[in-house]
Amino acid sequence: MRGQHHWRKPVVAVAAVLAGISLSSGVAAAGEDGWGQPTPGSDGAGDSYYPQDGNGGYDVADYNLKVSYDPPTRQLTGVQDISARATQSLSSFNLDLQGLTVDSVEVNGRAAKFARTGEHELVITPAKALHRGQPFGVKIAYHGVPAAINDPKLGPNGWQFGKSGGAFAAGEPKSASTWYPVNDTPLDKATFHLAITVPDEWGVISNGRERGTHKTPQGTTHVWAEETPVVPYMTTVAIDKWTFERSKRADGTPIVSSYAPGTPDSTKQAEAKLPEILDFLESKFGPYPVDAAGGIFLAEPIGFSLETLSRPIYSGRAGNVQTIVHENAHQWYGDSVAVKHWKDVCLNECFASYAQWLWSEAKDGQDLKTRYLNTVKGATPAFWAGKLYDMGPGNEFTYVYSKGPLMLHALRNTIGQQAFDRVLKSWPSAHRDGNASMQEFQRFTERFAHQNLQGFFDAWIYGNGKPADQYLYPGDLKPAA
Repeated sequence: MRGQHHWRKPVVAVAAVLAGISLSSGVAAAGEDGWGQPTPGSDGAGDSYYPQDGNGGYDVADYNLKVSYDPPTRQLTGVQDISARATQSLSSFNLDLQGLTVDSVEVNGRAAKFARTGEHELVITPAKALHRGQPFGVKIAYHGVPAAINDPKLGPNGWQFGKSGGAFAAGEPKSASTWYPVNDTPLDKATFHLAITVPDEWGVISNGRERGTHKTPQGTTHVWAEETPVVPYMTTVAIDKWTFERSKRADGTPIVSSYAPGTPDSTKQAEAKLPEILDFLESKFGPYPVDAAGGIFLAEPIGFSLETLSRPIYSGRAGNVQTIVHENAHQWYGDSVAVKHWKDVCLNECFASYAQWLWSEAKDGQDLKTRYLNTVKGATPAFWAGKLYDMGPGNEFTYVYSKGPLMLHALRNTIGQQAFDRVLKSWPSAHRDGNASMQEFQRFTERFAHQNLQGFFDAWIYGNGKPADQYLYPGDLKPAA
């Protein structure tokens, strides 16, 4: 994500492919038969900032979502098919869904009981309990007028309405649960398949690769498939009178970008650099980890741009090269490697912000030592007090953009260019399609640097004061006398 102000294998049979992080908090002790007594899955994934987001007891492999949307009435009607595997024996389990009316639920083809609790909990009780390790399918029919989550600190998140009469989904730390039933946690990545029907005059763009369109009595159905496992908030759909531009990377990766009416030519010219930007980011971070690329350029100034997987979504008139570099750097740092906990968000934003520094260094000839020292010289006590780790809910998207790249430049000069380059490239590969914490990044970096970096991490990341000179001016960053 980047604020407007700078601060700021398709799977149906799933048993053999799910090996990610278990979300089985509250698992009952297994009996001698190895199955365990069926108990309810937890109603949250346990994040310290958003404990009720996500759920426990199962892993999702794939979302196969079929929806129709009528822009004049804002009515959305959907059928969600979920392929999952139980990580504990389940008497019931939860999904997240904000508002909207659930019409029916089936588990493994049989009608299931369901109830709504709390702000967004959909509690499902299957006709037959699920055994630990068992693959299962869920079909949910629902409808309603979607609405954004209005967070007092983070603003609107999720389904939002465009000035044109269209709509789009964008938000962090959550968004998906405003328009489809989901396990809304970064810990449960899944592939994402969408077939959305809209009146013929509207265009649609989403994540992944285009799988064609076909006419129906209700309009045109647009089919998209994201085969790279994706965190739910990084899924999107956008409906507008788009102008599309399609091309390919040199390796054949499809690029699809869409522009809302009135998008300035300067934005289109900036997005035309995307192949060059991705090539550059590959040179720094290793192979592009996603199966498609592009961008979604809104008419609305929504206050942020967001790294929706394979196809970032940009706030109206925010499409400049620096922002495009930032959001696409997230495809490695934040998307392919997602956070384990929201307090680890520097692993997303600090790196995407530093990618802008790297671009300026390589493409614009900017001297980063001068940039670093000038920033340090002008930094206020409030700046140094800003936290890069465990900054508290609602404060995730603040100093990570400004203090974050300073920290990484200091780290580069602490461990040396060779070790730093190896860390930048190896980290996304080592954790591809997974999740990671800041402590894991520290240990990873120490192995490449062959030194204990606890003092550096305490000074820059875990603490919130101005680092001592040994950490502030490492290597050749010492200012002239």
